[in-house]
Amino acid sequence: MRIAIGGQVEKQEIEQLVKAAGGDQVNVIIKSDLEAAMLIKSGGADYYLGACHTGGGGALAMAIALLGKPKCATISMPGKKPVKEQVEQAVESGAKAFGFTGDHKEQAVEYVMGALLKQYT
Repeated sequence: MRIAIGGQVEKQEIEQLVKAAGGDQVNVIIKSDLEAAMLIKSGGADYYLGACHTGGGGALAMAIALLGKPKCATISMPGKKPVKEQVEQAVESGAKAFGFTGDHKEQAVEYVMGALLKQYT
C-alpha cells in the first residue's frame, strides 16, 4: 500500500506512525499537499494522510480540489477527536484522503491504518 503524506504540520511524525502501523505492508512518501494529492489522482499512491491546525483546511484543500469531496474525509478537528467507527465508514465509502489535526495524529493514524490494513488482509 502506497501512502502519501501531505498537509501542513507534523509530516515526519505522521510518516513514522504510518510506518509503525503498516510495517512492510506500506511504502510512505512525504510531499507537499499538492504533490501528495496529485500522486493519488495519478495512481502514484493509494492513500493520502495530512494534518493541519483545523483538520480540513491545509490538510485537505488540495485533495478536495483534485479528487473531489466524496474521496476526502476530515476525521478530526480542534476539540473533536477521531471516532473509529466514522473512520472505518469513510474507508468503506471509498475515501482516499484523510485530514486531521496534528494533536490527534496518533489516534488518527491508528484508526486510518487499521481500517486500510483490514481491507488488504
